[in-house]
Amino acid sequence: MDEPLAKRWSHVAPQAGEPNAVLAGCLDELGWSPKALARKLNRVFGAGTVAESAPYHWRDSGSLPRSPLPMMAAYVLSQELGRSVSVADLWQGRVGDSASLVPADTDLARPWTVQGMEAIVEDWVLGGLVDRRRFLAISGAGLLAIVAQYLDGTAGRGQYTPRMTSSLGGDPLVQQVEQHLPVLQLLDDEHGGARHLPYVSAQFRAVGLLIREGGLAPAVASRLIRALAEIGQLAGWMAFDAADHGLAQRYFATALRAAHQVNDLPLCAHILGDLSFQAASRGHPADAIALGEAARRAGDAAPPVVRASVLSRLAYAYAAAGRDNDFAHTRASARELIADRDGTREEPRWMYFLTDNHLDCQAGYGLIQMGRAQQKADRGTKGRHFLARGTELLQSGAYDVPHGDPSQRRAMFEGAWLALGHSAHGDLEAACEIGRIAADRLAAVRSPRSAALLHQLAADLRRRQRNPHVRGFLPVLEDALAQHAPLTAARA
Repeated sequence: MDEPLAKRWSHVAPQAGEPNAVLAGCLDELGWSPKALARKLNRVFGAGTVAESAPYHWRDSGSLPRSPLPMMAAYVLSQELGRSVSVADLWQGRVGDSASLVPADTDLARPWTVQGMEAIVEDWVLGGLVDRRRFLAISGAGLLAIVAQYLDGTAGRGQYTPRMTSSLGGDPLVQQVEQHLPVLQLLDDEHGGARHLPYVSAQFRAVGLLIREGGLAPAVASRLIRALAEIGQLAGWMAFDAADHGLAQRYFATALRAAHQVNDLPLCAHILGDLSFQAASRGHPADAIALGEAARRAGDAAPPVVRASVLSRLAYAYAAAGRDNDFAHTRASARELIADRDGTREEPRWMYFLTDNHLDCQAGYGLIQMGRAQQKADRGTKGRHFLARGTELLQSGAYDVPHGDPSQRRAMFEGAWLALGHSAHGDLEAACEIGRIAADRLAAVRSPRSAALLHQLAADLRRRQRNPHVRGFLPVLEDALAQHAPLTAARA
């Protein structure tokens, strides 16, 4: 097979005014114009990042964009081409990497030991509030590499036994940290990930600082590491909900390291499931399936509620890949595990949210995603069946809970999916009615992940403005989005 154009031309440095052959080769390989590159940069990094005419000068005249655009362009091209395109190759050594833009896996290649975990935690602690780095999400081999040693067993066992981390009483500071954990989780449920992520991040660093200072008795150290894992998982989820995907991956990777050190296999499986769900949501189904299947293996001995949650994430990964038979089988397995709960086995406190209805709703938006994809592929009958079943399941969920209910973020997310399902199915009156309920939550819930679905609903409805229900609702939706969730791209 011919070597990639970017590599083939990497040794050729353009002279002043000459074309950049590496950039041209990458664009040709993708079938992109320079304008298409500009539009992709603006979608990934936010509107106004670059003028649509600028990449023509980069390609045709060999001009060098201002920092950090060289790194941004290399990142976008790498993601689209499915291989690494380095800054040095793309710009022929005329510019280095940006100190403010770094891949999410930077400095994570540490041994799976307490010392390796502590070195990663130290980076979080020293960064603190003055950390101006923006972490770029990774995918493919890079994403799987940050968990590979855990998955293939070469990481071994963690240093602390689960029994040590379950001891109660003792150090009052540790007790305070542990008692605070359930309250942190409720912040996400009610207000969305973006609103309180800075506060939860500060709590994560505070616990990391205690671990970094050392001198702790083994039982105290193990409990703090377990708390760090739980807070890290929550911070990762909140960063994911805030559409800050690189930061979320970094939190999840750190939390997995911590959970591994205390041999908390259920929490490890839960974190891998979150990474899978994030990958599927970002449009990387192959990564999602690999991580989801790894989560299933890691959770083999976990309580049924954890296994059900992991399977629900894997089912969504299959839905994102269009593997409807695997989706149906995995979703059914998750449902059986929840149905067989008898209350005799202790369940992790952090699985408080998972109910049979929650599983149904997760299946609902998986079905709607498959239905919309089937519609685009012009497979009408199957797509309509998926949409009808998905909207039926979501109708039983949280989309219409009152504003005082603590599940506001879930309500907005499920409501947005339900409106998208009705819109795709052609029931515009229901789409507008439910979309209005979801949009009314924008003032209280800061969830860019959910808001992105409402932006997609607005895009769907703009094509149907002759409908009277759409004419009445669309301006309301667009005003609410402009006021509370202006269209800025998900952070890479």
